[in-house]
Amino acid sequence: MEPIIAIVLALIGYALGSAKLINQGNEALVERLGRYHRKLRPGLNFIVPLVDQVVMEDTTREQFTDIKPQNVITQDNIYVEVDAIVYWRIIDIVRSFYEIEDLQGALTQITTTTLREIIAQNTLEQTNVSRAEMDSAILDQLNHITADWGVEILRLDIQRITLPESVRRSREEEQAAVIKKRALITEAEGEKEAAIKKAEGTMASVQIISQALRSNPDSRDILRYLVAQDYVDASQKLGESNNAKIVFVDPANSSEMFQELIAESVTQESNGRKPENDDS
Repeated sequence: MEPIIAIVLALIGYALGSAKLINQGNEALVERLGRYHRKLRPGLNFIVPLVDQVVMEDTTREQFTDIKPQNVITQDNIYVEVDAIVYWRIIDIVRSFYEIEDLQGALTQITTTTLREIIAQNTLEQTNVSRAEMDSAILDQLNHITADWGVEILRLDIQRITLPESVRRSREEEQAAVIKKRALITEAEGEKEAAIKKAEGTMASVQIISQALRSNPDSRDILRYLVAQDYVDASQKLGESNNAKIVFVDPANSSEMFQELIAESVTQESNGRKPENDDS
C-alpha cells in the first residue's frame, strides 16, 4: 500500500507543479532548459516541472507612463516645461521580454527624447496652436522605434506647457493690448455710425424744411421763430451750469429775433388767458 500511496502523492505533486493559471488579460513566457519554449494564454496551462520555467507574466492591457516635467527649448529659443503622459500596450510579449532589458525605463527615455526633439523643431506659438499635429508626429516616431520591442504607443497627451514668468507676463500684456485695440476699434466704429446717423437725420430735416419753404411763403416766419426758440432753449441749458459763461449774439439779428419771440409769446399768453370778471 505504501508504494501506491507514494505514487499517488507524486502524481498529485506533479499535477500541482505543472498547472499554471493565467488570468484574463495576461500572458506568460515559458523557457525549457534556459531557452524560450512557448507562450501561455489566459486560463489553465500545464508545463513540465523541473524542465519548464515561467520566466515572465505580464498584462496585454493598455498601460500608461507618466513623463516627468521636462525643460525643453523651442525653435525661437524659449525655455518651457512640458508635462506629458504616454499610453501604450504590449502586442508581442516575446519581443517585449527578449528585445529590451527594461521596458518601462526604455519607454520613458525614448518618449522624453522624442518629445524634446519635436518641440525643438517648433516655435512657441506653433507648440500651442499645432498640438494635435505635434502629438501625431511624436506617435509616428515612437511607434517606428517601439515596434521592435513588441509595444504599440496608443496616444500621447501633453498635459501642460509651463512658460517662464517673464514670457507669461509678456504674453498677458500682449493679450491685454489686443483686447484694448479691439475695444477702441469698436468704439470708433460706434461713433462713426452715430455721426452718420446724425448727419442723415440733419440732411432729412433740411430737405423737409427746404420743401416747406418752397411750398409756403409764410413758413419763413415760422422758421425764424423756431431758430429763436432753439436759441432760447440753448441759453437756458447754458444758464443751468454754475460755471461762468459768455454768450455772443449777432447784433444785426438779435433785436429782430427777440422782438419776434416776445411778440409771439405775448400773443400766446393773451389767447390763453381768460377774463377774471366774465360774469359782470
